[in-house]
Amino acid sequence: MNPSATGWIKKLEREISLNNLLLSYNSELFYDSLRSCGFVYGSNQEIVAQIFPKNDFSEEEICKLNLCLALYYTHYTSNCPKSFVESTIDFYSEINAVKTSFFKELLVGAKSNEQLEKIIHKRIQIDANVLTKNFNYFIINALLYIDVLAYQEYLKQDSLSITYIKNLEAAIVSISLDVLSSKETKSKYDNSLIELFKSSLRYNKNNNLEYESIIGSISTEEEKYYIIDLACMATWSDQMIDVEEQFFLEKLGNDLKLSISRIQQSIKAVNLFYSKNMSNIALLSSKNVVKSFYSNSSKMVKKLITRNSKRLYQELKDSKELLVLLTQSTKRELTKEEQQKVQDQLLDIFKSIPSLAIFLLPGGALLLPLVVKFIPKLLPSAFDENRIED
Repeated sequence: MNPSATGWIKKLEREISLNNLLLSYNSELFYDSLRSCGFVYGSNQEIVAQIFPKNDFSEEEICKLNLCLALYYTHYTSNCPKSFVESTIDFYSEINAVKTSFFKELLVGAKSNEQLEKIIHKRIQIDANVLTKNFNYFIINALLYIDVLAYQEYLKQDSLSITYIKNLEAAIVSISLDVLSSKETKSKYDNSLIELFKSSLRYNKNNNLEYESIIGSISTEEEKYYIIDLACMATWSDQMIDVEEQFFLEKLGNDLKLSISRIQQSIKAVNLFYSKNMSNIALLSSKNVVKSFYSNSSKMVKKLITRNSKRLYQELKDSKELLVLLTQSTKRELTKEEQQKVQDQLLDIFKSIPSLAIFLLPGGALLLPLVVKFIPKLLPSAFDENRIED
């Protein structure tokens, strides 16, 4: 399955149906799985409940799968007579009715898997610019679980009050952002999280609610779980939750009528998730911009080469001079003239493979050294005496 190519939702539905992948999950267990994989925190590190192997999926692709699986599970556990695709598109159309710029170009024509794929791709983005996202900490929308909660309400009533989403966002602003903003000394994590939350909000930018109003507006168990987990995320600024912060979380949980075991579970979950994934989460990483760019670009190039390996190898075989130069590059440093030949001929090859078109964009040639780094893995092992299989 390739979540970046057309047809992935149809294949996803088929896999779920054939293998009964969601039968063993009640609502609480499925929510906890969304939390442990990072979807609830806005940092998708695994596919929910490891329903599918992670493979070489990017965080963006994992996020697409997790959002789709969360919406699918919500539909699966409802009594909605409409198909998953039709009801989900109708749901996003309802949101679009009061925010005309949202998905405007997507919500036209017959409802289809391809249309929903475009909606999900658009929804997860904060900054969809493919060239600048390498420099941007905040690529993935951090508050996507709001969509899942709103979809749950939509399926119950076959309609949706936008007030519901506005109130839920306002609750997040008032609790999560106020916790962060009230700190006298803010860490890099605090400032990054504030920016991430603000960038992810759809309706509320400056609207705060009173604490009592928030508590009174939260009704379902999943809403309560989400509020307490985001509060835990907000308090975890110094890589621990101190006594005062724990007291606040316990009071919040009690006011939400959550059990003490559920509150403790939320605290343990945030500690476990961030401790385990610290090096993979951008807002916790110490990488500078250059390192972040190289790391993200390297992953992207490796994925493109892996997915186009057969076609790319065939093109290389047909270009004998390029093949010779690439095999020699595994044993010696190429001259400037040879490097230029490699660049020119690689760009010619990329013209014939649409998914590699990014290298033809202005500045795309900067990624060519990464291409050359990964291409030797396609060549027979005899060409590379130092090659070690992963």
